[in-house]
Amino acid sequence: MSAVEAAAGLQQFLVLRYHELKRRLVQRLGSDEVASDALQETWLRLSTRRVADTVSDPWHYVFRMAVNASIDLHRSANRQLSAREVDELLELADPAPGPADAAASQAELEALVRVMREIPERRRNILLAVRVQQLTQPEVARRMGISLRLVELELQKAQAHCAARLGR
Repeated sequence: MSAVEAAAGLQQFLVLRYHELKRRLVQRLGSDEVASDALQETWLRLSTRRVADTVSDPWHYVFRMAVNASIDLHRSANRQLSAREVDELLELADPAPGPADAAASQAELEALVRVMREIPERRRNILLAVRVQQLTQPEVARRMGISLRLVELELQKAQAHCAARLGR
């Protein structure tokens, strides 16, 4: 018998003896709900684990597995976060910018608009097409009816001007 067949056989045993197993688990664990959860977890574990080809006593094997599952479920339910985990949760960044961030972003945007107005119109249009509209340089050249080399030069000049005036 293969390990898969053995696990399937134990699952079948669990189904056939479910009520008896549950009654004994309730006596042992003191809770109908905990016993049910433990048997469900045992079913799942049997479907995902390799089991020895032969189990000499399926009753004790499945029962012990259910008791162990209940212990694991209890531990995971009562697990407390460590101080480090609490700190990490508290440090999660708020996705919404605060008032200071919003004001700084607005000021940067206004400065960029002023600098962009200083650039000649064709150069500005090329910069906007590439950076804002995300067109490729060959697309910009075709649309504007100019050479690719001129697009490259104008883009370099526009970026250099913005970097120099914005201090970057």
